[in-house]
Amino acid sequence: MAVKYELIKECKQTGARLGRVHTPHGIIDTPTFMPVGTQATVKAMAPNELKEIGAQIILSNTYHLFIRPGHKLVEKAGGLHGFMNWDRPILTDSGGFQVYSLSDNRKIKEEGVIFKSHLDGAKHFFTPEYVMEIENSLGADIMMAFDECTPYPCDWDYAKHSMERTLRWLKRCKDAHKNTEKQALFGIVQGSTYKDLRIESARRTVEIELPGYAIGGLSVGESKEIMNDVMDYTVPELPKNKPRYLMGVGSPDALIDGAIRGIDMFDCVLPTRIARNGTVMTSKGKLVVRNAEYAEDFLPMDEECDCYACKNFSRAYIRHLIKAGEILGGRLTSIHNLRFLQNLMADIRKAISEDRLGDFRKEFFIKYGYNK
Repeated sequence: MAVKYELIKECKQTGARLGRVHTPHGIIDTPTFMPVGTQATVKAMAPNELKEIGAQIILSNTYHLFIRPGHKLVEKAGGLHGFMNWDRPILTDSGGFQVYSLSDNRKIKEEGVIFKSHLDGAKHFFTPEYVMEIENSLGADIMMAFDECTPYPCDWDYAKHSMERTLRWLKRCKDAHKNTEKQALFGIVQGSTYKDLRIESARRTVEIELPGYAIGGLSVGESKEIMNDVMDYTVPELPKNKPRYLMGVGSPDALIDGAIRGIDMFDCVLPTRIARNGTVMTSKGKLVVRNAEYAEDFLPMDEECDCYACKNFSRAYIRHLIKAGEILGGRLTSIHNLRFLQNLMADIRKAISEDRLGDFRKEFFIKYGYNK
């Protein structure tokens, strides 16, 4: 298999896992957060900056790269690694969520999904086999199976039908995957918020022997309590010797709570999206740096942060850049938010190694303001 998981330690206090994911482009220390580079770039960030903030792996998206510039062009450039000059691991999402998001412009059939491009309205047809062809061309270390992301809320019958289709598509993806020595295919557990469906989906997905498994269909509108409940009964069904990936989650509380439940990998656009709108995560909670109260505040965004932005610029200056529409403003807030989450994951790994992740959660939640 192209990807292998190494379990190093389990936290005695919580059961959280400390591990390593071995890939063709390097080792990933887990739990880890993956910055999202949807279109072969993490917005506002250069590859050297991603390395400086500690990113071990980044995520790109099959749907968007298929639409523009096209997977064959990326393949000619040497795959995503060569195209974007990134020599560390990459994961490609299959595009299932993006197609799901095009609710008014797509039609799901057993064979695949017919959808209209969000750019020019052109019609396209994604089948599991075609998605595998695209992801093989993109060349990421980890490639996600094509699935149907169920909406929230949905009734049991819809969730069951969707889950069954995702399982059938997964078998087709595995059969169509042509580069198993260099690219690992991960399956995705679905089933909405129904315990019986999630457990069934997990067990049947694991029966399809794969290098790793993801939990999809969460962080789509349900409460954090529901998301945690789903993890509580789904994660135990996943093998201990394979990576576990919770898709689309990136808030600090969700990262900690996911790690406590045995999740190894996370991704989300949240840190860079809110950064471009002038909101940053700090050791004492969220700070909306674009607000007027920071116009004459010459402190760094976070006095405890070691990122380039916090070591060199004040809240007042960054607020000025954002209000003036200067590109540097969004770049600095993006650098900070991504570094903040990489530091958080490092703290989580350290707490697991010291058997105190439960205590760390309590301390972090109080300081961040989650318990107010």
